[in-house]
Amino acid sequence: MKLFYSPNACSMAIHIILEEIGKPYELVLVNFAQAAQYKPEYLAVSPKSKVPALMRDDGSVLTELPAIAWYLAKTNPQANLLPTDIEGEARVLELLEYITATVHMRGFTRIFRTASFTPNPADEPKVVETGRNMVIQGLQILEPVLGDKDYLLGQYSIADCGFFYIVYWASRRASIPLSPVLQAYLDRLLARPAVSRMLAAEGLH
Repeated sequence: MKLFYSPNACSMAIHIILEEIGKPYELVLVNFAQAAQYKPEYLAVSPKSKVPALMRDDGSVLTELPAIAWYLAKTNPQANLLPTDIEGEARVLELLEYITATVHMRGFTRIFRTASFTPNPADEPKVVETGRNMVIQGLQILEPVLGDKDYLLGQYSIADCGFFYIVYWASRRASIPLSPVLQAYLDRLLARPAVSRMLAAEGLH
């Protein structure tokens, strides 16, 4: 398998999952700083111009973070990254959808790619403020799901691999303070060997 990724992007979630699974895979850098996601070489892999993308051993490519995460968990049940009951599996997918489609795409994208949301530079501070508020609201919605558990659903799952990049971005990229509960959660995830290996491989240590 090949994971097409960019350092410190949402592809971190899939990178963690691959490390948790422990099977051989290859990392292929898509350098966003050089706009590599828009170049023919990567468009041939994914015309969506975003990461992650997973090229499987038969050459087929799977895109979209929740779909890739679910596929990897289902095809590697020994890793115990997905609940075995239908309710638990649905809750994992519910969490991943909210994390990626709302907190990331509606919130963080306004912070990191502000100019995409307005043609007027004078409006950019308001766009950033809106994005920050969306992220903060997302954290406030997700924190009660975590509650006093170690992980979102009690058992560590692909949902936690997804939530990792959200709390990591809040703390390390967007200077959004984490509550004590979420800070402890982030520290817990950072202590996992798979997360540590991912960060080292992406040059984020």
